[in-house]
Amino acid sequence: MSKFWSPLTASLVPYVPGEQPKDKKYIKLNTNENPYPPSPKVLEAIRSVTNDDLRLYPDPTCDALVRKIAGYFDVAPNQVFVGNGSDEVLAFAFAAFFNPARPVVFADITYSFYKVYAEFYQLKADIIPLDEQFKLPLDEFSRRDSGGIVIPNPNAPTAMLISLDDIRTLLVQNPDQVVLIDEAYIDFGGESAAKLVKEYPNLLVVQTLSKSRSLAGLRVGWALGSEELIDGLNRVKNSFNSYTLDRLALAGAVAAFEDEAYFLETTAKVITTREAVTKELKELGFTVTDSAANFVFISHPDHAAEQLFQQLRERGVLVRYFKQPRIDQYLRVTVGTDEEMSAFTEALKEIIKR
Repeated sequence: MSKFWSPLTASLVPYVPGEQPKDKKYIKLNTNENPYPPSPKVLEAIRSVTNDDLRLYPDPTCDALVRKIAGYFDVAPNQVFVGNGSDEVLAFAFAAFFNPARPVVFADITYSFYKVYAEFYQLKADIIPLDEQFKLPLDEFSRRDSGGIVIPNPNAPTAMLISLDDIRTLLVQNPDQVVLIDEAYIDFGGESAAKLVKEYPNLLVVQTLSKSRSLAGLRVGWALGSEELIDGLNRVKNSFNSYTLDRLALAGAVAAFEDEAYFLETTAKVITTREAVTKELKELGFTVTDSAANFVFISHPDHAAEQLFQQLRERGVLVRYFKQPRIDQYLRVTVGTDEEMSAFTEALKEIIKR
């Protein structure tokens, strides 16, 4: 605490990212990074723009990338917003669309940055508990007198998916509020709500290159929505920083959309590995939620999650443990390569059979 801090700064409880240890080499299954490298076309595109032009500012409107995304999702360029990772896009959305006079609604077990954003922008939060099976009680979201709704699909950390029909229902029942669907993991088993953007002016879909396209280190995210919503995001962005994406990120991002074959190949590998490890975990006595993401959410009736987390770490395997109510007996485990997941399950066998 510092006497120089503002009251807001003093009140904040920041988001805590997954551990990035430097003490030794780990099998890293704790931050939902893709286990496969980026497309070779991405790396070549980045190398091609590493030249004297780096002395110049990048395109503040990111036109080439906006057009590429618009074409990919069959929307107009004025229906696309890009930012420095989906986290930045989400932060701008909280500022652009949610009113301090009315609460923003999200689940109790969800991406923990939503609560941080609400506190940062001094918004009220109406937090809806998931049911006992970790499913979203969607009817409850529409019963609230809210100023907006935020839902990750698939949810994090539970990995569970809701259908497009459920999203349509939310949009119809909340026509005067923005319904934000955060699709960071949608490519691993879900159907994107991007196809609904032209129908519903209150829908904002947020995605990222970090997960399914192996570019967490590049920091590129985007939103799809009506022209009115995208204009709102641009107003907020240009009140913070007009140059949110650098030249290297812009070049790499465009190339990522151009290598569809590589994208499909690597996401298919992750999905196949996820299904295989889910089967093996269940055979070991674990409860595993239905995952449509690149991670699994697991619990064992005879072994405390925190102890499993610590014992795995001692064996060089990092997973994510959330010490919070309702999920403190669960671990979130990123799907790695087949070799990494084999090492993970072998370590678990050693622990639970001791």
